[in-house]
Amino acid sequence: MIIDEVAGMLITLAFVPLTTVTAIVGFFTFRALDIVKPWPVRKAERLPGGAGIMADDALAAVYGNAVVRGIMAVVPGWFT
Repeated sequence: MIIDEVAGMLITLAFVPLTTVTAIVGFFTFRALDIVKPWPVRKAERLPGGAGIMADDALAAVYGNAVVRGIMAVVPGWFT
């Protein structure tokens, strides 16, 4: 499945200024959260069929978006 990963990256970078740094930080953040699967991402993965495949990446991406925004708030100079 590739569409779930693409959707995850789009959500991770949604409404974030797109620079090389945000793309790299967003990619690694999303991948780490998709692998670790914090609560409730792992639970969403158990949904039946394709819904679970998409839901776990979508939730990991929402967390990823929040992490990228948090890093941007703490270290704003990196993202300009």
